[in-house]
Amino acid sequence: MPELPEVETTRKGLEPLITGRKILSVQIYKKKLRWEIPSHLKKTLKNQTIKKITRRAKYLLLHFDFGELVMHLGMSGSISVVNSFEPLKKHEHFELELDNSSSLRFNDPRRFGSVLWQKSNETLTLLNNLGPEPLSYEFDNDSLFEASNGKSRNIKSFIMDSNVVVGVGNIYASESLFLAGISPMRVAGKTSKSRFMVLTQCIKDVLTDAINNGGTTLNDFSNVDGNPGYFSQILNVYDRDNMPCVRCSGKIKRIIQNQRSTYYCPKCQH
Repeated sequence: MPELPEVETTRKGLEPLITGRKILSVQIYKKKLRWEIPSHLKKTLKNQTIKKITRRAKYLLLHFDFGELVMHLGMSGSISVVNSFEPLKKHEHFELELDNSSSLRFNDPRRFGSVLWQKSNETLTLLNNLGPEPLSYEFDNDSLFEASNGKSRNIKSFIMDSNVVVGVGNIYASESLFLAGISPMRVAGKTSKSRFMVLTQCIKDVLTDAINNGGTTLNDFSNVDGNPGYFSQILNVYDRDNMPCVRCSGKIKRIIQNQRSTYYCPKCQH
């Protein structure tokens, strides 16, 4: 699944290609994604100008004068900008034809993604109750410690909770905990503030590096230009089961937590 760095990479790639462009037409080829694409978008967006593109958690928001188009890549989705005359590819379900002979196309083989609409004076339920952005000032040295009060679950699932902080997916949770030297099995509510302060900075560092490097190469993710990211080349623990730890003489171990693979070093993560 594309995570926050992949979505931010997509946003940065799209920004110069679509900002300020007028939409000539909207095509809905397959309306049934995770939720149905609103049919009114054909009329609502025609002749409207894209003011800017932002990101909230893993959602991309295309801003217009009277609302936002809210897009989520789901498990295998991608967004590309191509020549409008280019033949439609398999699994391309949604298209915005722009005024410079280019088109924004949404491709999603598994159809777990979404294309939704919210008016300027409303917020979709999906965007309510989200935690702070991990690279924002709101995510500070107090955030994790305060949210952990009374929490009995393991710290890995805790930092992956979008109500606590958004965008820390499975790969980046394992990587952040490794850098912080914290066992993924540690109970969140029994972790000291000083350790959470270290973990906060590690989360910021891991996500920043991933964004700078273009995301991961796992599964179906690709950039706007179709090229894969390459952050996976510098992963320390993820998908390195039984390989030597890069920091000590231990070996990386793989366990299952909350039905997800977790990778860590038992020797230097406590």
